[in-house]
Amino acid sequence: MRLPFTQVDAFAAEAFQGNPAAVIPLSAWLPDDTLQAIAEENNLSETAFIIPADGDADLELRWFTPAVEVALCGHATLASGHVVLQSEPTRDKVTFRTRQAGLLEVARDGIGYAMALPAYRAEPRELPAVLAGLGLTQAVETRWHPGRYALVVLDDEEAVRGLRPDFRALAAEGDILTIATAPGRDTDVVSRVFACGAGIDEDPVTGSAHSVLTPYWTERLGRDRFTAFQASRRGGRLTCRAEGDRVVLGGQCVTVIEGTFLLP
Repeated sequence: MRLPFTQVDAFAAEAFQGNPAAVIPLSAWLPDDTLQAIAEENNLSETAFIIPADGDADLELRWFTPAVEVALCGHATLASGHVVLQSEPTRDKVTFRTRQAGLLEVARDGIGYAMALPAYRAEPRELPAVLAGLGLTQAVETRWHPGRYALVVLDDEEAVRGLRPDFRALAAEGDILTIATAPGRDTDVVSRVFACGAGIDEDPVTGSAHSVLTPYWTERLGRDRFTAFQASRRGGRLTCRAEGDRVVLGGQCVTVIEGTFLLP
């Protein structure tokens, strides 16, 4: 079986930045173990699969890391929107139905895209094991969202950049997305994100993390939007806006590979 394959650097203005994602269109769902095996073979933080949909969405969308299927992935949604909109120049937006994150949308926005995701408001909670896994004894505050998002707020960008996590210790806490954040120097907000329990030690740029960061920072900053930088080795820039029960993230994408996945 020959499957169309596109690899996209999401939240990137040029190649080799942002977060790589594979996007594979299908005519119908393959068995879950086959989808997982393809994602493991790709060995990217996410592989997105899309199939035609009816009703309130244009397409159905699922995401897999090399280890697990995830409930929400922002950068691979942005990459999927990029692939669809690049192939259909007259279309202005595309909607995706997902299994656990509801209806998502990617629309053209200048030279990039605007992506609507659910807003996840994290509540204060002590997270001693997460702090220890990050190599910390204290933080400005820690918060938790039941979608298994751990938010750790630090004093400044240097503290975020200087983290040296114990990836095994974080993985031992299970499939948790750990977000370290602080006020930024060149952007309003800076962050780093670790998904060790999902097989990704440090994620380059994480859209779903900004579903958590946006409600927190808009409230703290006292305005409905801000600029953000995820300070991984590759790095990625986003704009973030609160819009009711949604967050709207802005970013660019670059296609780096087009080809065929040969499925035995």
